[in-house]
Amino acid sequence: MERTRNFCIIAHIDHGKSTLADRLLQETDTLNKRDFQNQVLDNMELERERGITIKSHAVHMEYESGGETYFLNLIDTPGHVDFSYEVSRSIAACEGALLIVDATQGIQAQTISNLYKAIENDLEIIPVLNKMDLANAMPEDVKDQVVDLIGCDRDSIIEASGKTGMGVKEILNAIIKEIPSPVGDPEAPLQALIFDSVYNSFRGIYAYFRIINGTIRKGDSVKFVSTGKEYTAEEVGVLKLKTDPRKKLSAGDVGYIISGIKTSTEVKVGDTITHVKRPCEHSIEGFEDVKPMVFAGVYPVDADDYEELRASMEKLQLNDASLSFVPESSAALGFGFRCGFLGLLHMEIIQERLEREFDMNVITTVPNVSYNVYTTKKSLIEVHNPSGLPDLTIIDHIDEPYISAQVISKSEYLGQVMNLCIDKRGTLKNQVYLTSDRVELSFEMPLAEIVFDFYDRLKSISRGYASFDYYQIGYEQASLVRLDVLLNGEMVDALSTLIHKDNAYDFGRRMCVKLKELIPRQQFDIAIQAAIGSKIIARETVKALRKDVTAKCYGGDITRKRKLLEKQKKGKKRMRQVGNVEVPQQAFLAVLKLD
Repeated sequence: MERTRNFCIIAHIDHGKSTLADRLLQETDTLNKRDFQNQVLDNMELERERGITIKSHAVHMEYESGGETYFLNLIDTPGHVDFSYEVSRSIAACEGALLIVDATQGIQAQTISNLYKAIENDLEIIPVLNKMDLANAMPEDVKDQVVDLIGCDRDSIIEASGKTGMGVKEILNAIIKEIPSPVGDPEAPLQALIFDSVYNSFRGIYAYFRIINGTIRKGDSVKFVSTGKEYTAEEVGVLKLKTDPRKKLSAGDVGYIISGIKTSTEVKVGDTITHVKRPCEHSIEGFEDVKPMVFAGVYPVDADDYEELRASMEKLQLNDASLSFVPESSAALGFGFRCGFLGLLHMEIIQERLEREFDMNVITTVPNVSYNVYTTKKSLIEVHNPSGLPDLTIIDHIDEPYISAQVISKSEYLGQVMNLCIDKRGTLKNQVYLTSDRVELSFEMPLAEIVFDFYDRLKSISRGYASFDYYQIGYEQASLVRLDVLLNGEMVDALSTLIHKDNAYDFGRRMCVKLKELIPRQQFDIAIQAAIGSKIIARETVKALRKDVTAKCYGGDITRKRKLLEKQKKGKKRMRQVGNVEVPQQAFLAVLKLD
């Protein structure tokens, strides 16, 4: 235990965490040249395509220093705000953290957010200045920011470069010197925290754990505390780039257990593993459940795939504990699930993973947040779906969730960032200049306003410089209305949205125009209407495809043409009564991308 170190890497998105992790793996000879590829820990195809880390990745390294062999357990974490739950789980399994700051960009919003999480958990922080090899690096300015932020000694900030490998030895030595070894009693009853899990179709579920107290051996009978289920440890081991079986693991170690579990609901992240014969007295505390921010309906394209979609979602939930879902049904789309996500990127990633990993074609409805609706009888209804909104006559008022948002930007973009936040019904609370040309703005604004395009617009007006972080602070009363979309008088419940009264007309108008472009023409006119209650606020018409029935009537009396046109008119009317309108998948997605 004295020679074990557990640490994670935390930073803002794109500050070079995964590249620096590559250098640490090479320096400790954990992977050979043949297996090497850039961002080697990002093993998901989607991560490599987008160049972002989506999952935390745990890896075991061995490093010799001063004649001793040290065992280093590294967890590389994501930097995007939508995957902050991955970071909080990784921090719970560590004693120290490398705080990576990009020398060309300085401290960003997510850096601060992740740092506070680490400090709350009493982690030892090692500050590292990355990308020092770049010509536009500003080491002195950024060191000033780091000293202001964590109050460390200026000389203790390590200068490094993930690309060239500069400073990697210093980082490893700092980990050994500064991060405390884990505390725990190998002889005590077993107490291990599950911080992640993954599904394998051949061997069942692999649970990744960190042992707080006790020892686990291959073949032991173990129990999962929250479910009370008992299993045999068929295999235990450490996580190198591939699984590496061991005879036993004891206090302070990070590893995995395979016990032939096939049902995904039996493994819960944050659960405690203990022995059957000599159980621990209480489970490990302090592991918080995730609170979804954005809700959307996910439906199979083919209604027969409903059960298969449920199985896929359960397997995906093992690998991504921040996904939550409950069954729901829709008149337009049949049976599906109402899913809770941490943000729009998270929602997009889940949809992609369902398609790639499980071959599931799904339709996602318009995302929205959850509202608290108070009725005239003073009862509270939590509404996750606009179609679940009770009748207007019994609603007293609606409360919507509010967030506190921090935006860090260059001061030249200050006016545009302020305008954007005020357009989104935000209230400016504070403005602090971090340096002469970097400013931090604090806003309070409705969560619903950042769900659609806030992050994209913030990035475009600040040319990619602004960084953004937020947390929920409570609920406030709002004047909201439900905007419905009608096709030929039939409501499409999957396109309904709850929206602020002031924005409803404009949004309804744009929605109708967009749908007119996307819905294919039929043999009859299609009326697209946006309505609030029984009041129609916008309308567009998709014109019918017309066959020229009078083409064969050349010459002769007009009544012959009139007779044919009347016959066509009757046919169109009949067709309109029996015809139904298919709404293409792009129409549901287009609502998200209304510019």
